[in-house]
Amino acid sequence: MPEHIKAARNALLTYIHETGNADFVNGKMIFLQGSPVMSKKNGIKVGRLSGIVANLVPAYLQKNRLPSYATNCIEDWEVKVDAIVEETIQQDMTVISGIPPWVQMYFDRLTEKSGGRKIKEIFPNFKLFVYGGVNYEPYRAKIEASIGRRIDSIETYPASEGFIAYQDSQKDKGLLLLADAGIFYEFIPADEFYNDNPTRLSLGEIELDVNYALILNTNAGLWGYSIGDTVKFVSKNPYRIMVTGRIKHFISAFGEHVIGEEVEHALMSVANAEGIEITEFTVAPQVVDPEGGLPYHEWFIEFGNVPADLVAFSRRVDEALQKKNIYYFDLIEGKILQPLIIRPLKKEAFVSYMRAEGKLGGQNKVPRLANDRKIADSLSNFTIK
Repeated sequence: MPEHIKAARNALLTYIHETGNADFVNGKMIFLQGSPVMSKKNGIKVGRLSGIVANLVPAYLQKNRLPSYATNCIEDWEVKVDAIVEETIQQDMTVISGIPPWVQMYFDRLTEKSGGRKIKEIFPNFKLFVYGGVNYEPYRAKIEASIGRRIDSIETYPASEGFIAYQDSQKDKGLLLLADAGIFYEFIPADEFYNDNPTRLSLGEIELDVNYALILNTNAGLWGYSIGDTVKFVSKNPYRIMVTGRIKHFISAFGEHVIGEEVEHALMSVANAEGIEITEFTVAPQVVDPEGGLPYHEWFIEFGNVPADLVAFSRRVDEALQKKNIYYFDLIEGKILQPLIIRPLKKEAFVSYMRAEGKLGGQNKVPRLANDRKIADSLSNFTIK
């Protein structure tokens, strides 16, 4: 826990050092998080990571911190967001932190409560967005549209197992790997992860731009522990990483082994070029085409603004994915798969799905990829016909 506190502090300090921007420390700060209430099991306090951290925030950060303890303890996420809106809408918010999709919900409720105003009008001194848990890029356009302008952001990579990395520069890409924070790292090439005897590399043996499964050995007692994430290095001096996906979140129903980084790049490269906002999305294989055609990847997308020509948009995304994944390209060329099909979803489809699963808010995230149809079949109820 001391490393979590130190890393969060240093992420802010390195931002101040690089940019010279320190005004935000005088305003109010909020972290959208889980309840800080903890229970006990065999004499050990147990709770959500964000809730545990809430009990250990240093005194110098407490004076400007919102929401109140009582509001943070509300378990129902939608009730909690409404209470946070009531507490913060008249405050001078300068730093907002949380997982992007749940921050977006907070922004939506603020805008609704204020009669349609942008966040920059509600919080004119809002200077810094701190986030983690998911890739920000698919959410960036919609969040910045809600704010009404682009603001600086800091990406962090905390986990229950340890604080792994944070963004230490607004200029250089990647997150600074914390190599002196109680964790000894090992890296397994992602394509060897399911082998009986995979290669295990130490930090000094890694190569740039290779997908690795991240393995942790920690001073909290984890040994050879797979955290489930895949990363690639973009720098060795210092060691900087990018999180590329989840080792279990991939599609390889036909041998293509498509990963999160590839679908996110394919979608966002086209969406950004065409000015299309993406609220949320997930992808699953459709092995048996209901209409009798070839199998395909089925994309469920909640758009901020639906493309005028969805067929053309789908084709461009498919072409972008083919360029990122040679196996997928071969399957399309070899007529094993047909090009992907996009199912546009109704507004708040993912919120409705997460609510039905009992996973609304907090640290919960929608998987980008699945090798089965569980999420896809549930989302089929929210498609726009």
